[in-house]
Amino acid sequence: MILLISPKDIDEVKEAIDGGADIIDVKNPLEGSLGANFPWVIRETREITPKDKLVSATVGDVPYKPGTVSLAALGAAVSGADYIKVGLYGTSCYNEAVELMDKVVKTVKEVDKNKIVVAAGYADAHRVGAVDPLIIPKIARDSGCDVAMLDTALKDGKTLFDHLNKKLLSEFIEETHSYGLKCALAGSIKKEEIPILKEIGCDIVGIRGAACTKGDRDNGRIKKELVRELLELCRD
Repeated sequence: MILLISPKDIDEVKEAIDGGADIIDVKNPLEGSLGANFPWVIRETREITPKDKLVSATVGDVPYKPGTVSLAALGAAVSGADYIKVGLYGTSCYNEAVELMDKVVKTVKEVDKNKIVVAAGYADAHRVGAVDPLIIPKIARDSGCDVAMLDTALKDGKTLFDHLNKKLLSEFIEETHSYGLKCALAGSIKKEEIPILKEIGCDIVGIRGAACTKGDRDNGRIKKELVRELLELCRD
């Protein structure tokens, strides 16, 4: 299982790199669970990140506006992101989500067919009116994405496991793999939950809070020592 760490500025990027994170995920927590950061932050992150590591960028907890979101995805792609993550916040059904992600995939793959597009749903979708998290694998498959992901929309102390149990997450992973796609899971993942995700076959675990001082995703700072601890759990 590989480790994705989500820094919010360049100093944190350096800590994540020094800690050995496999994927450096550029986001802006002030704009939401999958809040978008600025193009120059993505660009500088790619410039300082070793070539053997990938840079991911979120384009936001997006509305059901395929044109707007496609332009955001284009911005992330040309700024240097290898992974482009879209939070399906404003899509309320399968058809809307597939339409939006299909346009994003077309946009990104025209820039570089090797770039990776991630359809990200929310385990707590019922709290915000977003698309059912358990159909994200089908949405990813039918829109041509590379990765199906789950996160949590509201960062209020509840984790991924508070909304979906181990059995449901295992089924999510199995379905995703049956389509030939990778699976990424995030959502205030705690250190002790990492071995569970590894056991059920998760490909990528996304973390911010557990890599920050005091476990605080908003006010804490990513530290390389904490990243190393998380990486060891992913590798064991």
